[in-house]
Amino acid sequence: MVHLKQLHKFGGSSLANAECFSRVANILAEYSNVGDLIIVSAAGSTTNNLLRWLAALEKDGRVAHEILLELRAYQNQLILDLLPEDKAEPLQQVLNNEFTALSALNAPMSESQKSAALGHGEVWSSRLLAALLSDKDMESIAIDSRDFLRAEVGTQPEIDRGLSWPLAKSVVAQHPHRRLVVTGFMAQNQEGETVLLGRNGSDYSATIVGALAEVSKVTIWSDVAGVYSADPRIVGDACLLPLLRLDEASELARLAAPVLHSRTLQPVAQSTMDMELRCSHQPESGSTRIERVLASGRGAKIVTSLDEVNLIELTLSHAHDFERLEPQVLSLLNKAQLAPLAYESQSDNSCLRLAYTSELLAGALECIESAHLEVEIEVKSGMSLIAAVGAGVTNNANHCFGFYQTLKRVPVEFMFETDSELSLIAVVRTNKVPELLESLHSQLFQAQKRVGIVLCGKGNIGSNWIELFAQQKVELEKRRGMSFDLIAAVASNRYWYDESGIDAGTLNTRFSEEAVVDEEDWVSLVRRQSSFDEIVVLDVTASQEVSDRYLEFAEHGMHVISANKLAGSAPSEFYHQVQDVFSKTGRHWLYNATVGAGLPVNHTVRDLRESGDKIVAISGIFSGTLSWLFQQYDGSIPFSELVDLAWQQGLTEPDPRADLDGTDVMRKLVILARESGLELEPESVAVESLVPKELLNLSVDDFFHQAHVLNELLAERLDKAQSEGKVLRYVARLSKDGEATVGVEALDERHALANLLPCDNIFAIESKWYKDNPLVIRGPGAGREVTAGALQSDLNRLSGLL
Repeated sequence: MVHLKQLHKFGGSSLANAECFSRVANILAEYSNVGDLIIVSAAGSTTNNLLRWLAALEKDGRVAHEILLELRAYQNQLILDLLPEDKAEPLQQVLNNEFTALSALNAPMSESQKSAALGHGEVWSSRLLAALLSDKDMESIAIDSRDFLRAEVGTQPEIDRGLSWPLAKSVVAQHPHRRLVVTGFMAQNQEGETVLLGRNGSDYSATIVGALAEVSKVTIWSDVAGVYSADPRIVGDACLLPLLRLDEASELARLAAPVLHSRTLQPVAQSTMDMELRCSHQPESGSTRIERVLASGRGAKIVTSLDEVNLIELTLSHAHDFERLEPQVLSLLNKAQLAPLAYESQSDNSCLRLAYTSELLAGALECIESAHLEVEIEVKSGMSLIAAVGAGVTNNANHCFGFYQTLKRVPVEFMFETDSELSLIAVVRTNKVPELLESLHSQLFQAQKRVGIVLCGKGNIGSNWIELFAQQKVELEKRRGMSFDLIAAVASNRYWYDESGIDAGTLNTRFSEEAVVDEEDWVSLVRRQSSFDEIVVLDVTASQEVSDRYLEFAEHGMHVISANKLAGSAPSEFYHQVQDVFSKTGRHWLYNATVGAGLPVNHTVRDLRESGDKIVAISGIFSGTLSWLFQQYDGSIPFSELVDLAWQQGLTEPDPRADLDGTDVMRKLVILARESGLELEPESVAVESLVPKELLNLSVDDFFHQAHVLNELLAERLDKAQSEGKVLRYVARLSKDGEATVGVEALDERHALANLLPCDNIFAIESKWYKDNPLVIRGPGAGREVTAGALQSDLNRLSGLL
């Protein structure tokens, strides 16, 4: 299997101590492959302590020496805690030599000397992590980014791609069979001096290195799982966003959100690589994937705030042309990559007000002053910024109204709407920003959630669900406080998509005229055009093609409700892969309708296990069709005629062999076993098929013409059973010793599995708690109405989870 090269970046908080380093090594064992690149920051507070040391060096040599000793002890202890003695000793020797060289430095130091000194933290992290990975049989090598990244000193240094690309390709090519652990934050100029890449420089170096190395994906691992609808430290009910448009992420980064930085996203926008944000402390807690979507958006997704905002006020004398000032200044600042966060033009006062972070303030002032614009310049500090971010937010009347309503009692300097329609911004004077953020989040996002439903399969069960959904829609919306709309119906090669909603009552009559041939994949269309908060795929097919796409559905932020058994009974590698991706993306996969139609079998088994019980055996009659057939089969009517009768009444699949070959029952047994916490592969189940080989490859019509062959197989077994006072039943069993069987059994007439109503299923569950007297669930196990009811039940349950 060919693995596409990926890059993983770990920040300082992800490498704060030995436990963190070990956790990172475990993450890389699971999520990385040979040849992948890893970018690292300095461990913990190493860079801050180096900054303290540099500051102390200019004031008090004794204090500087103590800081350096503490840092040396910290780095040495990391090595001792993580590596065996024989591998720790060489690293300690190099480390101690470097600290000896640092301790010999004296103030004053040049800027390039300071940069070289500050870069040690990344070097130490890279060297240690490479050694740790190699010790864990993941052969790795430490690489200094200064060997191939080229940049010149500036307010925000930019990597020179033309110079860096061939050097990067050469470095990567030299180590095809190793993981490359690369220092972040640093580059080198033409004179061979260290150039630090500034705020969030390690994230920027991660994406630029990823672009140069042509990786397929960059994952930024930090102490948060991704982008939330607000800062979760401030807003308790902020939710993780599994997907974020690249332009929305760029706008959020432009507004100095702590999770993202605009320069980090530039290489992503200029390449084909994907980007994901994850939490290194809890890798399974979800993630945010940044994706390229160009469709129009429908409103805010995130509220964000920023403290310590400064206003540069440029006032022009009335004798000059003020109208020319605004475009001139903005063009000047844009060229210098110093565009303001927001701005206000006061033509009456001939004043232009520009909002900046403290980090970029000096650069912006220098840029303006160097242009000799003949303006008065005044700087006001102590402001804050609050914004609502999301594609199309400035066109969303509800979100605009909510934004202005929330801020109407706050001292606002000015408000700003971006031309890109990506954000509403207010520059304010208040110390109550946290309360303001909470209030704004509630105002914008506590409104009714909109749920869009995609129905895959509009046959018997799908049609019954449509009728049930139409009846229950108003009540469901009232009960849950959210709206539910059927937005797409998908058949094998056509679909009908309508963003405004499809009337369930007219779906079947209008589908043929409204549906289009699958020129554009419906998943792409829904992702591109849908404005719904949640998308639910109802899979009422028996399609392998649809079930194979469950991973894709989850990755694109969709929930799935299944009547389709194929994913739940697939080989365990794929089944666990599906379970994992739904868990990691914070999506839900519900499939109670796959076993027992409307009976709460999966729910019950799962609840028992999650309550502390242990399932040891399961048996029963799992097929409503086979239940009906064998209840009727007493020898008075040939079995083939019963099959024909069941088919005419709609009790079988369109091809009855799908019921008779036992595969359906086997799948249900596998699903139940897995819900019980037991490992069971489909091929491990011994299945007795009632379809002779000579009937397997015939058309349905030809099958019925030759169905008398079925009689020959079962008549003799029925005679033998009746002579012993027994009846035939098609039984599924998972025994205590792990043996799984599906097939015809002769049971005593008084046996619990022998006395059912036609079409009934019965499930007998033996567990630690139900050892001597199994827990029994019985009732109708087939039928369009009850299966549709199971789907609606899962939709109810899902709505409670959203």
